[in-house]
Amino acid sequence: MDYRQFLVISIGTGAHKQTERYSARESARWGLLEWLWNKGKSPLVQIFREATSDMVDIYPSVVFQALESEGNYLRIQDDTLTGAAASVDNSMKWNLRNLVRIGENLLEKPASRVNLETGQSVPVVDGEGGTMLNKERLVKFAKTLSDERKLRQENLVSFA
Repeated sequence: MDYRQFLVISIGTGAHKQTERYSARESARWGLLEWLWNKGKSPLVQIFREATSDMVDIYPSVVFQALESEGNYLRIQDDTLTGAAASVDNSMKWNLRNLVRIGENLLEKPASRVNLETGQSVPVVDGEGGTMLNKERLVKFAKTLSDERKLRQENLVSFA
């Protein structure tokens, strides 16, 4: 199977803006209770949640970069969410409207990809040295899929 033919769009649920970090010196003294509940938060749960999000970002990036097909993978994720917007279980109407606004704003932001050396998101640079917006990348993906569908339909007609 030729994985370079795959187009993958990964839309994240958003990530909480990372404002607080735990130092190794501080956490080395924690017991079980501090790992479970510390200053109103659960460091252990935060670590696992962030690790899961990081793996979703990094693993496909590694695969597509190894196949020299970085352009076939698009991850759209807002990692600056705070408050109710960062909650995955708040379905209040005002929060849903806010999430729609956040999603619309994401379309206007530069497309980014994970730098595998730093783990940070960096803007995707197009062939001419410029950056593309998420909405432009989505349109490009849609065109590729549409062209492929037309080609397959033409091939079906020619075989009939």
